[in-house]
Amino acid sequence: MLAQTDLRLDTIWIDYVFVVFYFVLVLGIGVLARRSIASSLDFLLSGRALPAWVTGLAFIAANLGAIELIGMMANGAQYGVATFHYYWIGAIPAMVFLGIVMMPFYYGSKARSVPEFLLMRFNATTQRVNGITFALASVLIAGVNLYALGLVLEALLGWSIALAIPVAALVVLSYTFLGGLNAAIYNEVLQFFVILALLIPLTVAGLARVGGWDGLQAQVVGLPPGPEQVSSWPGTSLTEIANPVLSVIGIVFGLGFVLSFGYWTTNFAEVQRALSARNMSAARRTPIIAAFPKALIPLVIVIPGMIAGVLVPQLTTLKQGGATDVTYNNALSLLMNEVLPNGILGVALAGLLASFMAGMAANVSSLNTVFTYDLWQDWIRPGRPDDYYLRIGRTVTVVGCVLAIGTAFIASTFENLMDYIQALFSFFNAPLFAIFILGLFWKRMTGTAGWTGLISGTLAAVIVDALVRVGVIAVSSQAGSFIGASAAFVVGIGVAAIVTMFTTSKPDSELVGLVWALTPREGRGKVRVAPSAAGEVPAGVGAPGEAPRRHAAIEEVPTAMHEEEGAWWQSPVVMGAIVLALTLVLYLIFA
Repeated sequence: MLAQTDLRLDTIWIDYVFVVFYFVLVLGIGVLARRSIASSLDFLLSGRALPAWVTGLAFIAANLGAIELIGMMANGAQYGVATFHYYWIGAIPAMVFLGIVMMPFYYGSKARSVPEFLLMRFNATTQRVNGITFALASVLIAGVNLYALGLVLEALLGWSIALAIPVAALVVLSYTFLGGLNAAIYNEVLQFFVILALLIPLTVAGLARVGGWDGLQAQVVGLPPGPEQVSSWPGTSLTEIANPVLSVIGIVFGLGFVLSFGYWTTNFAEVQRALSARNMSAARRTPIIAAFPKALIPLVIVIPGMIAGVLVPQLTTLKQGGATDVTYNNALSLLMNEVLPNGILGVALAGLLASFMAGMAANVSSLNTVFTYDLWQDWIRPGRPDDYYLRIGRTVTVVGCVLAIGTAFIASTFENLMDYIQALFSFFNAPLFAIFILGLFWKRMTGTAGWTGLISGTLAAVIVDALVRVGVIAVSSQAGSFIGASAAFVVGIGVAAIVTMFTTSKPDSELVGLVWALTPREGRGKVRVAPSAAGEVPAGVGAPGEAPRRHAAIEEVPTAMHEEEGAWWQSPVVMGAIVLALTLVLYLIFA
């Protein structure tokens, strides 16, 4: 029988003081943010009044949830330097593309969500299909963050997961219910710095224990899968594709193009932060500002994971194929207990709690926006007063947290959370990216092609995932997600192209500002002005032969949203080029 590993963190009273202080601060921000809530737009999109530096930090903090800290540290312990691909090729190019190319269309259309943009570009059916799939994905991913937060409370207090998960959900619910997106975003800015207060000491203390970077490399290569753990390319240990060329193709196309662009350019949990910016320039700079810390964050996430893989005996045993009762998901808490002293451990715990709350809050706040606007207002109950939709938004916040408690137990069945999360991305994000990018650059594409492409792409990814799980396709789970995402993209594009040939597209006059070819270059940085829908039929409904109209609330957003980009640091193109150059330098160092 294996001895049960004690996962309790060695905490004392001073550590709890830091944690309690952090919780009080988080709830205080929620209470203060409540004062600025006067409409559904304030609750769900912060009134579109936030500066670029706030939305930029919130953009990256919303991504620093359990997926990053638990999943990427687990990947670092299991695969090593190859995990950097998830950041440098799997995030930075797509974030720059979002800021320079996509945000002018998102923000300029004055859409309140990604599904609402699909309503404008395609039709109401495409909006509803995406709204339903996004709501499902949000609840599942929120469950990942909630499960990880439950693990922390289990390690901190010795609670069972069954108790820790509902308590963690209640904490996140408290401030998102009070202050809406404002509370979520300002807490995310705070959480970004608190998370760094965890990761930087953890990395420094860990490197000191293993003899620095050189000492870490020497120890890592002595454990399976060997020297590949200190080289990013060709990444065969990560993909389990023996042929180096095919492994690189899988990483570049499956991860770097389909999964990456599918997530960063269409995932409303991220895009929502940019849509809350106060003007077009701030919206475009939001993902690019976030790209700078995103490029450097893996140095304090992946490297500690590698340290845990050689410093924690249970993980060393796991890498060697021995019997142990821990998984790679335990790498973070085990390393914290191994290298951090009391006091610092309390700050680190606050950072850990911050990261998981940020991730879950991002998914819940985007869920309530999509459900309220795209499903409830535009489909189920149109034409009601604004305070009615404000109440619906708050109700969905509660329901979303309750549902996340159930999906958290689904996440608990996976040894490596990255396996689960990448599968979800291949199901939901990859087919959406295929439809979105085709519709942006091909004006002929029809509304029917939009929703049929979405559904067929999702089915293709699900089939590939099933074949990987039963062993018909013999690759790792994460490589299976790369293949599944590629299949979703190709099938989605193919079905949409075929369906377009047999259906009628919208006239050019309805697509100005929504497709590349019909939007003048000078108009891509300005807000699109459309006829007011006030006093007309509800969104998604129109007279026979007419296009669906947008809801009147869209017109409440100020149209004077453009500002000059005089300084170099205000130019999305210049800042994007700088962060791409930084990423290339980092790749050269860790090649």
